[in-house]
Amino acid sequence: MNLFAHGIYILSVAAIASTVPSTAFSGGAGVFLTLGVIGLWRYSWAFVNFARAHFYIRIAYPRRRAAAEALYSQRRPAHAFFLATSYKIEAAITTRVYRSIFQAARRSPGGSTVVASVVDVADERLIRAVAAQVLAGIDTVEVVIDRIDGTGKRDALATSLRSIARRYPSSDDVVLLIDGDTQIPADIVERAAPFFAGGKVGALTTHERAEIDDAPLFRDWFKLRFTQRQMMMSAVALGGRVLTLTGRMSVFRADLATNPEFIASVEQDYIDHWRLGRVKFLTGDDKSTWFWLLKNGYEMAYLPDVACVSMETQPKPGFVESAVTLMRRWFGNMLRTNARALALSPTRIGFFAWWSILDQRVSMWTTLTAPVGIVLFSIFVDPLIAVAYIAWVMATRYAYCWLLATFGGPFPITYPFLLYFGQLFGAAIKTSVMFRLDRQRWTRQSTSIGGAVGAAGRIRSLTSGYMHVLALGLLVAGVIFVTGLLSPFPIHAN
Repeated sequence: MNLFAHGIYILSVAAIASTVPSTAFSGGAGVFLTLGVIGLWRYSWAFVNFARAHFYIRIAYPRRRAAAEALYSQRRPAHAFFLATSYKIEAAITTRVYRSIFQAARRSPGGSTVVASVVDVADERLIRAVAAQVLAGIDTVEVVIDRIDGTGKRDALATSLRSIARRYPSSDDVVLLIDGDTQIPADIVERAAPFFAGGKVGALTTHERAEIDDAPLFRDWFKLRFTQRQMMMSAVALGGRVLTLTGRMSVFRADLATNPEFIASVEQDYIDHWRLGRVKFLTGDDKSTWFWLLKNGYEMAYLPDVACVSMETQPKPGFVESAVTLMRRWFGNMLRTNARALALSPTRIGFFAWWSILDQRVSMWTTLTAPVGIVLFSIFVDPLIAVAYIAWVMATRYAYCWLLATFGGPFPITYPFLLYFGQLFGAAIKTSVMFRLDRQRWTRQSTSIGGAVGAAGRIRSLTSGYMHVLALGLLVAGVIFVTGLLSPFPIHAN
C-alpha cells in the first residue's frame, strides 16, 4: 500500500469538490435527489452483504465447520475423485496444477482417483511424468487419462464424469472439478469432505487468489474481483446457497456428480428463449452444475478459509480489451441461467439467494442511471454537475474499497478506478449481453456459436440490436422523467 498515492488521491478528491460552487447542486437538485435515492438503496444493499459476510466468516462458518468435522469423524473417509481438464495451457502451468492435484490425492485419507481429461498427447506425457514423480511409492492413487477430441469443456467433463460413474462412487465420496490453470491446496479433501457428512450439501466452492505475471493492472483488477467475490459469496452462503459453483475448482457429492441427469445437464444445457429460440450453452458449465443442484433443492457451501490459486493470463494485448472479453463471457453465463433460477420459488432456494439473483438483473440498469443523469444535466443545466459527480465517485469508491479491505487487506490506489470501471463497463456489457444470449465464445478456444448466419440469423441480430437500443432509450426517458429535467416545473430550477 502506497501511502503517498493514497494521500494524493484524497487531496485530489477534496480539490475537485472544492471547485464546485453551491449553485451547481441547486441547479441539479433533480439528478442529485434521484442519485441519492438510488444510492441509498445500493449502499444499503452493499452494507447488508458486508454485514452478512462478516457474520458468516467470523461466527457462522467456524460453527458449521466444527459441527461438520465432528460428524465426519464418525464416518469413513471420503474417496476423492479429481477431474481436471486441460486444453492449450502452458506446460509450466500444467506441471504446477497436476503437481498440486497429485499432492492432494496422495493426502486423501480415503484414497483417490485422478482423471485427467486432455486433448494433446504432449499433455498426457507431461501428466504421467508428474504423476511418476509425486506418486512414487504410493498405491492409494489411481491415475486415469481420458483422451478426447477438442470439442469443448462440456464434452470433456461429461466423458470423464462417466468414467468416474463406472467406478460406482457413493454419497460418502467427493468429486473435485478442476480447471487446468488452477492450483489446489494439498489439504483440500480434508478441508472440504466434512461438509458433505450431513447429507444436505450437494456441492461447495472455495475462496480464490489470482496469480498474474507481467500485467499489473490486469492483476489488480482480478484481485479486486476476487475480494468482492469473497464478500458476496460469504453473504449468500450464510443462507446455505452460493451464486455459482466456480468452474476453476468446486467439490461435489460424488453420487450427485455422477447422476445421469447431472451429467446430461453439463453436456447439453440450454434455454428456450421467446425470441432467440433454443439457445444451447457453449460456456458456463459451472452455471449448469449450480442450477441443477439449486432446482433439486440441495444446499451449497462456501469455504472462505480455503483458497485455490488461479493462474490467469491476459487474453488480449490491452487491459480494457481483455477485461471486456472476459466480462462478456462471465455475464453471458450468468444471464443465460439467471431467469430460470429466478423462476424457482424463494421458499425453495432461500429468500436472500433469490433476491441476490434478482439484483443481478436490476443492478445493471441502476448502475447506468447515474452516468446517464449526469450527462443529461451537464449538457442541459450546468457542466459543473459532472465535476461534482467525479468527486462523488472518487470518494464513495474509495470508501467502499476500505470496506473491501476488511476481506482482502490493504489495497493499491488503482482499486477505486478499477472498481468504477468494473461497475460501469460491467453494467453496459450486461445490457448488451442480455439481448444477445445466443452469442458465446470461449476465451482460450476459437469455438463460438450464435453468429448471424443466413436470413434468420441476420433478423435475430437486428432484433437484438433494436431491443437493446429501445431499452437504453427507455432508461434515458425514465431518467429524464424521474429527475424532472423536462418538467414544466423542474426540480433543478432556482
